[in-house]
Parts: sequence; C-alpha cells; structure tokens
Amino acid sequence: MESTSAGENIAVLRKAREMSQAQLGRAAGLSVSYVSKIETGLRPVTPPVAAACAKAMGVTTARIYGQPFRDRPLTEAERLDALRTAVRRHTLPKEDVPDPKVLARDLKKAADLRAQAQYLGLLDVLPKLLGQTTATAFAAGGDAVAWGQVADLYGCAYAVAHRLGEPDLADMIVSRQQWAAHQTWNPDAEAAASWNEAGTYQSAGHYDDGLTIVDRAIVQYERLDSNAASRAVVLGSLHLRGVVLASRHKDATATEAHLVRARDLAAKLPQTGDALLHNLTFGTGNTALYALAAHIELDQPDRAVSMAVPLLKKPPAGLKPNRIGRLHIDVARARLAVGDVAGSEESLKRAFKVAPEMTEVHPMSREVLRVLFVMHQRTRPDLMEMAKRVGLTD
Repeated sequence: MESTSAGENIAVLRKAREMSQAQLGRAAGLSVSYVSKIETGLRPVTPPVAAACAKAMGVTTARIYGQPFRDRPLTEAERLDALRTAVRRHTLPKEDVPDPKVLARDLKKAADLRAQAQYLGLLDVLPKLLGQTTATAFAAGGDAVAWGQVADLYGCAYAVAHRLGEPDLADMIVSRQQWAAHQTWNPDAEAAASWNEAGTYQSAGHYDDGLTIVDRAIVQYERLDSNAASRAVVLGSLHLRGVVLASRHKDATATEAHLVRARDLAAKLPQTGDALLHNLTFGTGNTALYALAAHIELDQPDRAVSMAVPLLKKPPAGLKPNRIGRLHIDVARARLAVGDVAGSEESLKRAFKVAPEMTEVHPMSREVLRVLFVMHQRTRPDLMEMAKRVGLTD
C-alpha cells in the first residue's frame, strides 16, 4: 500500500526493485547521503527529485507522492468516480438544459470554489454541472460563449484532479477541455487548455516536454493580430507556466527569459490587482510569486526568503486563496532550506489558515511538514496537529 510520505514510497519502490541507495543515487543523479535523507524524512522530496527518482525506477511521479486521501472514507473516491463518469460521457450528457440564470449562478460558484481552493466542494458540483453546461452548449449549436463555458468548467475540473492526485483523470480532462475550446474558435480558451496540458507534463516531471507545449502555444497565440486586454493575461500566464517548467528543469536562462516576458506583459495591465480570465490569474502579483518559487527550484532559497518579506507584509491585490496559500507553502520551503525551522512552521500554519484543503494535499506542504515533524515531533505540538491532519501520523 502506498504511504502518504514520498520518501517512504521511494524507499519501498527502491527495495522492491532490489536497488541499493547508491544505485538509485547514480541513476537519479543524487548522492547516497541525499537518498538516505529523503527516505528517512530529513530532506523534502522536491518535484525535480521526485521526477528523477521516478524515471530511475520506471514509475510515475504519482507513485512517488502517493494518494493524499489514502486513509479517508470512500466518499472522496465515489465523488471522483462520479466526475470520471461525467468526463467520459462528454458527448452524452444525461442532464437537461437548465435555466440560463441558474446555470450562470452555478458556473460562478464553481469558479469561486476553485479560486478559494475548496476542492471537495467543487468536486460535489462538477459532475452534474458538466452535464448541464455541455447539454446547453449542444442545444446552442455553435455558440462560442456556451462552448467557452464548457471549456472553462473543464479547467475547474482539471484543478480538482490535479490537486487530489489523480493524474490519469487530469489527462482525460485536459483532452476534453481542448475539445470544448476548439468548438469556441476562441484562441484565449485554446491557450488556457494548453496551459493545463503543459501542467500535466509538469506533474509527471517531464519538464522539457511541458516547455515544448508552452513554447508552441505562445508562438501560435503571438501570430494573432490582437490588442485585446486578454492578450497580456493569456500570454503572461503561458510564460508563468514556462517559469515553473524551466526552473524545475534547472534551466536558469529559459527561466529568466520567461520571467522577463511575463513582467513586461504584467506592466501593460492596470495596476489595480491581478486579472482572472479562463481560470488564469495574471499580473504583477502572481508574477512575483512565480519568481519566488523559481528561486527555490534553482537552489536559491535565500533569494526566495528575501523576496518573501514584502509579499508577506502586503500580499498582492487580486490574488485568491489558492495563490496566497501557495505563496505560504513556497515560503515554508525556502525557510526550511535556509535552516529557519520556526519560520517554516509558521508559514505552513498560515497556508493552512488561508487555503486548508490545498495545503492538506499539496505535495510540497506535505513534504516540508514531514521533515519538520521528523526533526521536532515531540517538542512542537502544532506540528503534531498538522501531521495528524495530513495523515503523517495517527
């Protein structure tokens, strides 16, 4: 059975393949000491490390990180199955066309749940709402707005599958989002689908392939002759996805190139807060958050800690809990890397307060917590409480 700990999963998978720590280290480009520390919980399993170990052992990164709901009741699995059924029946919705006002209200609710990182609540409404929205689009024929609603809702579904550790479902959802986006003939919707497609490669640790998807989407979008306000949001978001992929690929040059373009595009937007379009959040605030995270991936945690000071003092306007929660998780990572154990714990507490569901299941919040718990489990009751919450201890 999979553990809730990535390090323990690596140890189990390694032993099942009769590999020594030295053999895994050579195959994954890690020292024996580092392999030992991630297996025993003295170092976090970062996304690049998970990707390297997964490749070395011939498994997916999902096997490394495990299933965050492993010890929970079956209700989550049942709700995920309902979502799978709705996604599978993408051309055969069982639901009737609802009243337009009711549909508009429910779509807004879904978008709000995603932004608030309330994934279980979103999971409750998605199956029926997907059917209703798709039925509406079919009834409307080639109406671009109706199909755009379908594409955006699949974007919400992707967020659920991604965060709840269901990569196969996420892949299927992205294909449905691309199908719906194509019906719109709207390049913004198609670019948003590409953003999520690149995300599936990011989750799998295939950073170079994800960069190819991003670069292709950027080239296609830049061919359009448009001065619409949406242009900066869409292109900027694609560049931010490129920042993550390039930094995890340890390509500092490509990371900086994507950051420069993102900052240029953000400067063209009204400085009243980040904008939200097709579930893409973009502006100066989110760009700063991505830059901070990139420093962590490029092994520059001290720079990330310095960047965090003004961001924590005055969080960027317009950012929703899913982004602010992620900021606190990244700051926890950076502070742990520079040896600020108390600061790291405090950042995790803030993440739980702002976005509890995301923090509970996010691989890196769980990994940081695992390291802190191993180091101080008997002396810090708050750590014990958080560890129980995510299933790291009984």
